[in-house]
Amino acid sequence: MKSQFFRMFLVCLCTAFSAHVFAQADFHGQAVYESKTTAEMPDFGDRQMSEEQKKRIQERLKSMYEKTYVLSFNRSESIYKEEEKLESPTSGGRGFRGLDMSAGAKYKNIKTNEVIVDQEFYGKQFLIKDSLPKLVWKMENESKQIGQYTAFKATAVKLASQTGLPSFGGPRRGEDSKENKEEDNKPKEVIVTAWYTPQIPVNQGPGDFWGLPGLILEVSTDKTTILCSKIVLNPKEKDEIKVPKKGKEVTQAEYDQIVKKKLEEMREMRGNRGPGGGGRR
Repeated sequence: MKSQFFRMFLVCLCTAFSAHVFAQADFHGQAVYESKTTAEMPDFGDRQMSEEQKKRIQERLKSMYEKTYVLSFNRSESIYKEEEKLESPTSGGRGFRGLDMSAGAKYKNIKTNEVIVDQEFYGKQFLIKDSLPKLVWKMENESKQIGQYTAFKATAVKLASQTGLPSFGGPRRGEDSKENKEEDNKPKEVIVTAWYTPQIPVNQGPGDFWGLPGLILEVSTDKTTILCSKIVLNPKEKDEIKVPKKGKEVTQAEYDQIVKKKLEEMREMRGNRGPGGGGRR
């Protein structure tokens, strides 16, 4: 009970300190996030690879799974975009082993309960429009310092994406592909751990995450961790929050089915090029 009272006291204290910033009529800000995902080396079966080949693949995986994003926000809206970087000669471009999936801007509006994503997939432009994914947050009695901000812990449970990157190596030797496919299609629940600060009293956060009484500074789910590395409140050069408008309009469920179908086609193509198969003629 004492810990709960102490937590509420800290929340109120942090909110009071930030009131003068948030009270401005044109309140806005920017937060920079670093995203890292733990990725295992693809399974290439019996194929012998040199250390140089393994190093190149690891570099390409790193470029895919370590990203920098910028979240521009105001009282009710935000836009979350990947920071543009020049490709290195060995980066391999936008995809890996034929996967052409370029993430675009993610717009969230708390007032209208709307999320709009500008998404390119295999040369086609999609405009994903849906309601904001809602998580049931549980407030935990833990806090820590992230930079100059006091952050509080919250947890939730969500379903993992069913359309993530494909298994590069396909079914492992000795495993039944039908069983693997059935296992992959089972909904998987993952724990989301977030750290938010009432010192910036907006209900925003990186990616799909939002709905806490303060800006989310850190979030971990499954194998991915997203950490805020920089915050600028009311910058002189304001980043305009533009609603994405280009692309074929689909819901999130419709887009998931499009991606799922394409990934299944890719798996079948790899299977047809298996040992001794030589592909279709």
